[in-house]
This record gives sequence, structure tokens and C-alpha cells, in this order.
Amino acid sequence: MLMLYDYLPSQNAWKIRVLLGLLGIAYETRVVSIFEGESRTEAFLKLNPAGAVPVLAVENGQAIAESNAILILVAEGTPYLPADRLARAKVMQWLFFEQYYVEPVIGSLRFWSLTGRLERNQALVAGKREAGVRALGALERSLADTPFLVGDTLTIADIAVYAYSHRAEDCGFSLADYPAVEAWVERVVEAIGPGYPVHPYSIDPHSGG
Repeated sequence: MLMLYDYLPSQNAWKIRVLLGLLGIAYETRVVSIFEGESRTEAFLKLNPAGAVPVLAVENGQAIAESNAILILVAEGTPYLPADRLARAKVMQWLFFEQYYVEPVIGSLRFWSLTGRLERNQALVAGKREAGVRALGALERSLADTPFLVGDTLTIADIAVYAYSHRAEDCGFSLADYPAVEAWVERVVEAIGPGYPVHPYSIDPHSGG
């Protein structure tokens, strides 16, 4: 059985829980104590040299890290990763967009805001906020005429981008300023259904949140 090395407050790990759930794939969970240094142990670094969750352990002792790479692996051969060459490339475009423009921007600001680390990173905040506005603006333009990021149905592009962007209000952005994004968020919620909660950092007493 698959083993997901998880940290519940991580939206990167949330992506994997959602896709596995939508596909009805059974898996086991191993919670990694990030703030107690478990992701930096020799054993974990053998799974992911970067020392980050999520990691998905598959057959023959092999493991794959990086949330969007895991999404690609799990979604292969399903409607969540189109077989059409152009549509598939479009999905990849949004996966790269998410890891460059969304996760390190909105994800970082959200983490700092919710765990009391905003002040110590104050020198970076203005630049991150400006980049966040650009990212949400790009999403707004892209979603003006399409229900989902790649065509008419949910793909892993939507799951990946939604993970942190729908939590933008946690760090001071207003989704009401981006009506196409706000409407897309509602469509994604409806498409994935209930059962995939966003866990607060406060559930981890070591997080500082």
C-alpha cells in the first residue's frame, strides 16, 4: 500500500490527500513532526533529500517527493491529467506557475502570518505581497472565460493552484477583488466535495501558531 509522509497543516500535502481521495486510492499515513526536526533525520532525507513533505512511498521501496510531481504520478491515466498533448502541457504550465508564483508567495506569507513569523521576515513582506497581487491577477485573467484552469473539468492543475491561493485571505489578500478567482474557488469546492479540511498550524504545538 502507498505510504504518504504527511504534515497536516501543509497545503502541499493537502493536494495529495485530495487526489488520492478523489480517485479512491487506499493509502497509509505517516505524520512527520516538522518542527521537531523529523524531516531532517537521516532516514527521512533518504526519502527526500530536500527534507520536506509530502513524500509518497510507492512500490519496491521507492519514493517520490515534491507535491506536483506526486500529483502527476498519481493522476496518470485518469481524467485529472489529460492525455491530449496540448492540454497536458497546459496542466504542466499551471503546476509550474503554482510552484513559482503561488506557493512561495501566498504560501510563505500565510505561514508567516499564522505562526507569528511575519515581523521577523518584514524585509521580504512587501515584495511577496506585490508578487501575490500579480499571481492573483494572472489567475483572474486566465479564469475570465473558462470554468477551470484547463478546460471544462477539474484537473490536477486546479488542485495544485487552489491549495494555497484559496487561502490568500489568511494573509491579507481579498478574493472579492478577483471575482473570476472567487467563482473558480466555489467550483473547485463543489468538484472535490467535503472531507478535505484545511488544518490550522495550531494543531501542532511546536509550530508557533
